[in-house]
Amino acid sequence: MSLPDKGRSAEELLAEIARLRRDDLPVRGGKVTAYVYDTGRPEVHEAAAAAYFEMLEVNTLDPTAFPSVVEMEKQVVGAVAELLGGGHGIFTSGGTESIMLAVKAARDTRRVPGRPRMAVPVTAHPAFHKAAHYLGVEVDPVAVDPVTFRASPQAVEAAITGETVLVVASAPSYPQGVVDPVAEIAGIAAARGVPCHVDACVGGWLLPWLREAGAAVPPFDLSVPGVTSLSCDLHKFGYSPKGASVVLFADPALRRGAYFASASWPGYTVINATVQSSKSAGPLGGAWATLQALGREGYLELGRATLAASRRLREGIGAIEGLRVLGDPESALVAFGSDELDVFVLSDEARKRGWFLQPQLSYAGIPANIHVTVTGVTLRGVEAMLAVIEESARAARERGPARLPEGLVELVAGLDLDALDDAAFAELAASVGVDFGGSGRPEMAVVNAVLDALPGSKREEILTRFLSVIYS
Repeated sequence: MSLPDKGRSAEELLAEIARLRRDDLPVRGGKVTAYVYDTGRPEVHEAAAAAYFEMLEVNTLDPTAFPSVVEMEKQVVGAVAELLGGGHGIFTSGGTESIMLAVKAARDTRRVPGRPRMAVPVTAHPAFHKAAHYLGVEVDPVAVDPVTFRASPQAVEAAITGETVLVVASAPSYPQGVVDPVAEIAGIAAARGVPCHVDACVGGWLLPWLREAGAAVPPFDLSVPGVTSLSCDLHKFGYSPKGASVVLFADPALRRGAYFASASWPGYTVINATVQSSKSAGPLGGAWATLQALGREGYLELGRATLAASRRLREGIGAIEGLRVLGDPESALVAFGSDELDVFVLSDEARKRGWFLQPQLSYAGIPANIHVTVTGVTLRGVEAMLAVIEESARAARERGPARLPEGLVELVAGLDLDALDDAAFAELAASVGVDFGGSGRPEMAVVNAVLDALPGSKREEILTRFLSVIYS
């Protein structure tokens, strides 16, 4: 892109955006079962968009300059704390930033003689690995039960050392939607004097409403003894526009450990509660408006609909030949696999039929599977979704597994990617049918099959290069 000589009209710009978005997945309607969260109530999303726009140009860098930011954040954080066992919170841009701050606070308030470490279940979100990478913390992976997929308290205890600054549990873990035994894990951490963070990014604002709607949800929040911090995304089941999360701390001193201040320069004083400095208050306004527009009754109604859709989806998948639900999820995340057909091919077949079902690679003994996030709008289309899953399963059985060129996996595994520039990598990908030009419905079964056959470190090398190529 080069700048135009003369400015363009708003009508032209919106038309261009519409053209650019023609191959995007739809953000409304429930046919995309990851990345987006839909209430099915347009008036709620419109209210959030209006509030977002109203706060768009407000800078949260200096709360003394914009008191509205302080009042809105106190209200939003207060609502989350009221629902999740109290605490003292920070409004952040998303789960990754919330987790980053929780890890920083633990690292900075629990000083250890060597390199700080944290015990992290293998099903925990990669944001913990990202935080560890940025903050100089070592990750000790913790095994999960191979049947329930919940973190093993015994494995957590074995992973704790004198240098452990944080223990992690998920409520729920994203891959299979199950809640780790938080009370046991937090008790073990407390007995060793180690902070315990509960990653409730995906479930924090959902599980209480599911419980109220009749689901059996185990204790997981800050009311559980030993839980010292918790993350909860409002842009997931809070249905706020993207860029909205809260991290809660049981102790205000721990929250202060997440802050950053600098006055050692001749400019303005800097005090940040988050990783970012200047940022728009738009997401905060959108979150505030969404909570106000839905209220307790609205969230409970959405919880009931989500619970009904989740139960129907699990029942329906279990009745489809060759498919099985993994674990016993307490949340609205459902993962299913198969011993008889290629789930990556099934995902491609569903994409052809207008539905995005998220493929997940195998890892740590957990088989490759398909992930579905059930939202408030899913109940309206759950029968259509089940029909597509069944039809796609039949098509995948007829097609057979993704066919990989002989020797391809071995070739990729042995590649020295540092010796290839992006153009050469793109040519290699094209030779096996991977088009980086992109299309509305890309075939990904071969790519996923190759990645699935590689160790995690090699997968990460490939994915990093993939990102480099598509942005070149």
